[in-house]
Amino acid sequence: MNGLELLAQQAAADDWVLVHDAARPCLSTADLGALLDAVGAGAARPASAAAGGAVLAAPIVDTVKRELGDHVATVDRQGLWRALTPQVFAFAQLHHALKEAALADIAVTDEAQAVERMGLRPTLVQGSPFNVKITRLADLAVASNILKMTQEMPMRVGQGFDVHAFGEGDHVMLGGVRIAHPQGVVAHSDGDVVIHALCDAVLGALGAGDIGRHFPDSDPKYRGADSRVFLREVAARMQAAGLRLVNADVTVLAEAPRIAAHRAAMAANLAADLGVPAQLINVKATTTERLGFIGRGEGLAALASVLLGP
Repeated sequence: MNGLELLAQQAAADDWVLVHDAARPCLSTADLGALLDAVGAGAARPASAAAGGAVLAAPIVDTVKRELGDHVATVDRQGLWRALTPQVFAFAQLHHALKEAALADIAVTDEAQAVERMGLRPTLVQGSPFNVKITRLADLAVASNILKMTQEMPMRVGQGFDVHAFGEGDHVMLGGVRIAHPQGVVAHSDGDVVIHALCDAVLGALGAGDIGRHFPDSDPKYRGADSRVFLREVAARMQAAGLRLVNADVTVLAEAPRIAAHRAAMAANLAADLGVPAQLINVKATTTERLGFIGRGEGLAALASVLLGP
């Protein structure tokens, strides 16, 4: 009634009014749409066209018992429904029904009951049984699980690519692992193509540019830098954004060195820096069948794809 009184200065008599329990946090947009469709509100149909209003409800599927003194009787559940909210009625209709119930000192348990007393018959609109009402402490856990199950998951996808030419040296760094090789790579930092590609993938998923923007090769402090430092900083950005790594898939493209013996160590390093179990990191390798600069042994590259979630 207080809410309707506040609306009285701006609501027309046949404006639709929806009443919803704050104790029902699991209302779906689908149920709300079905309720509005039932009274034609979505088509701006006047309330007078569906004078009884409408109520979201769920059919009772359990066997119902009534306690009667010293014994229990089974109630026929056919035609029984649980009233949910929202419930929708014409403004003047609902205002009058609630006022009459108050004057008669009748404690109605929902708006529909007050309207029914006026001889009107609201339409039952089947709603989701997940539209639970929090009444007892245990209901909080139920609602929490429903919301976790039904909420939209803001998943983010990113991809990265990095390449370096071979140069002087006796090893390459891949995934934070030092691997012996007749050549090193030409790079400002340690030239770890796996980590650089992975950093780019995560930054891409975050919409935060690329590795060159955050760790430019024009900055002397990154000369010879351990690329795992880059990955840890990128991981911190990811966590600050409220996201976590769901999984990562990395492919090394090279004729040599072979990485089969090092994949587990690489995955462990990447997982540690990203703060996730190693099982979520997949590292694999392929050649280019001796085609192109990789096939000619002039360099190596890496591709990375990641999925981030809340």
